[in-house]
Amino acid sequence: MPPSESVAPANQSGAVVTRFAPSPTGYLHIGGARTALFNWLYARSRGGKFFLRIEDTDRARHTEAAVDAILDGLDWLGLDWDGQPLSQYARRERHIEIANLLLEQGNAYKCWLSGDALSAAREQAKAEGVRFESPWREADPADGPPGEPFAIRFKAPREGETLVEDAVQGTVKFPNQALDDLIVLRSDGNPTYNLAVVVDDHDMGVTHVIRGDDHLNNAARQQQIYAALDWASPVFAHVPLIHGADGAKLSKRHGALGVEAYRDEGFLSDGLANYLMRLGWSHGDDEIIPRDKALEWFGLDGVKKAPARLDQEKLKAVNAHYVEALSDQEFCALASPFLERSGIILYAENKEQLLRAAPFLKLRCATLADIVDAAAFLFLKRPLVVEGKAAKPLKKDGAAEMLRAADDALGNDDVWLTAAAINDRLQQLAEEKGVGFGAIGPPLRAALTGGKPSPAIGEVLYSLGPAESRARIRDQIH
Repeated sequence: MPPSESVAPANQSGAVVTRFAPSPTGYLHIGGARTALFNWLYARSRGGKFFLRIEDTDRARHTEAAVDAILDGLDWLGLDWDGQPLSQYARRERHIEIANLLLEQGNAYKCWLSGDALSAAREQAKAEGVRFESPWREADPADGPPGEPFAIRFKAPREGETLVEDAVQGTVKFPNQALDDLIVLRSDGNPTYNLAVVVDDHDMGVTHVIRGDDHLNNAARQQQIYAALDWASPVFAHVPLIHGADGAKLSKRHGALGVEAYRDEGFLSDGLANYLMRLGWSHGDDEIIPRDKALEWFGLDGVKKAPARLDQEKLKAVNAHYVEALSDQEFCALASPFLERSGIILYAENKEQLLRAAPFLKLRCATLADIVDAAAFLFLKRPLVVEGKAAKPLKKDGAAEMLRAADDALGNDDVWLTAAAINDRLQQLAEEKGVGFGAIGPPLRAALTGGKPSPAIGEVLYSLGPAESRARIRDQIH
């Protein structure tokens, strides 16, 4: 659905309003997904509104496919938003209106400094160790070259400090000498980021701006614009960025993928959301936090100041919990596409085997994609070609005799009611033969699985069912 240009009225009710404002230039990055999650949790846990704003002013980089990827990623994560997504670009005229209002108020000025002259002025200020300032700040705009395009610069305070009261970082002080007069409207008539953000957040009634701490410097500039317009500033909460396990800035080499890539690798939305929530926020020592508990517990006071580190193994461990919590039917439905993608053809009989195996396979799958290896023993073609390490148990003296005895012992239908009943019967067989279970288990596993990874032997037999299990055993003894 294309973003809209309409906005909610400015907040008059005192209700919490947050927003997620991604740039549509690629996909929903994992860092952006965490930002969206924090905003969603904060608003929803307080009965507030969560808005989505597409910051699409950079038309050269904007693509509808990227917008769709963001919407799909949020939808998959279960992060619903209020109203229609807002297009920042569609509100361009409103941004221009406020830029001109700043000009009329004397809080901004026309600036004709550009090109080489602008570069030279910046270099000179840098060399002198002073704040860059346009010579047009105090000049009479009537002296500007007639007909020439001009930018509108914000007239930032020269002295003192700008304070940002941040819910995560505390009070952050910015010396005004370090904040020059930023352009709010370019000479080509396009508004700049810091102006557009302030105007949109104000018009949307945003009460809390929760975002990465790479925007902390922007907060100082935005704070100045709020003050100049006599608008109430939102609560800022700048969350430390996610780093790789080595402490370096997160990148693709750390596994920093888009949300859709994690989905395609077999992660569950609840598993990824739980892990992302714990990247930079905590509730005691709780690692597994279901969505309902997250809505009950989430607050900005639990956000840490130190950068969080992405740990792929920990992500898998958290996801494994949610895989295990799936019903057998849900697990089979979600895992089946990964089997089909690997070339497995599913039909009635092996779907039934997969469902019987589900309770055991879930425990062996950190992601849904792990089903391909975990369930490989189910889909082997008879007769099994037993090679490598699996061949030895079948060649040992007495192996064939044990397989015949197992085949006979499993001839009673009542034995097949549960995996535990099957295992008990095999234990009983070992006692009857006066041998350890190691004399029965290895040759039986080799005959049934061909050496493929598999759960406990009773679980293997129960999963395959009596007909397939006994057929595989007999293939090796006749």
